[in-house]
Amino acid sequence: MATRGMLHRLGRSEAANGYALVSPPAIYAVLLLAAPLGLLFLYSFLTDGYLTIIWEFTLQNYRDAWSDPLVRTVMLRSLAVSMMVTAATVLLAFPVAYFVSFHVRPERKSLWLFLITIPFWTSYLIRVFLWKVILGYNGVLNSGLMGLGIIDEPLTFILYNVNAVVITLAHAYAPFAILPIFVALEKIDRSLLEAGQDLGESGLMTFWRVTLPLAMPGVVAAVLIVFIPTIGDYVTPQLVGGPEGRMVANIIHLQYLRLDNYPAGSAIAVSAMLMVTAISMGFLLLNRRFLRVRR
Repeated sequence: MATRGMLHRLGRSEAANGYALVSPPAIYAVLLLAAPLGLLFLYSFLTDGYLTIIWEFTLQNYRDAWSDPLVRTVMLRSLAVSMMVTAATVLLAFPVAYFVSFHVRPERKSLWLFLITIPFWTSYLIRVFLWKVILGYNGVLNSGLMGLGIIDEPLTFILYNVNAVVITLAHAYAPFAILPIFVALEKIDRSLLEAGQDLGESGLMTFWRVTLPLAMPGVVAAVLIVFIPTIGDYVTPQLVGGPEGRMVANIIHLQYLRLDNYPAGSAIAVSAMLMVTAISMGFLLLNRRFLRVRR
């Protein structure tokens, strides 16, 4: 009786209800995310054979990945592209989010958010192809500039290189940066801004001392949301990057599907994930220290 009563109380407890609520998505995540990642990590320590995998554990895959000049160059290029895309996206997204939050009437904010999310109506692949058409040698941009007499010949530095990748990714991930920053700005108590101005602070100093620190959670979320997926993007470098715009995902694709070298591709993928994790954790620590100093 005592055991049955304890089980009945446990079944009605908030903890048990919480576990029952999160268990289906947790099992789903383990099966579709943790298991493939574990298999990827395991493959990175195995030996490649001709059209097969030899179950002999080795660190040679990581030595080859870290010592190969081509892989190092592509890794650094991927990191640089992701940082440029993140910086451009967040710097352009903050004014948009600030305008919608502070200068748009409440009844019109939903309309603005609706317009911001319009790019999600089309496929990501279609948007990349559209940028390829816009930035092409005879594309919309070159044709328009030549028609206006601004340039005499088409620009060649805006397609099939890093510049095209940065432009395309910055447009594709702009809504992902605008929305979290907007949410953070909406949570700011407007009376704090009025108090700063009543104390004699200028609008710029009020923004620097009050608005920006309170909006930092949204900025941090935007940075991570943009930085983490862009460093491993495959479609955009493949379509608009050209040989000079290839990134780490393209090297992994080459190892897996062209060279049939699963261990080498897995080692490069794990190395890229470790690099992203280290940089993201470093950014979070620096942000916490920044907020601590500002306080």
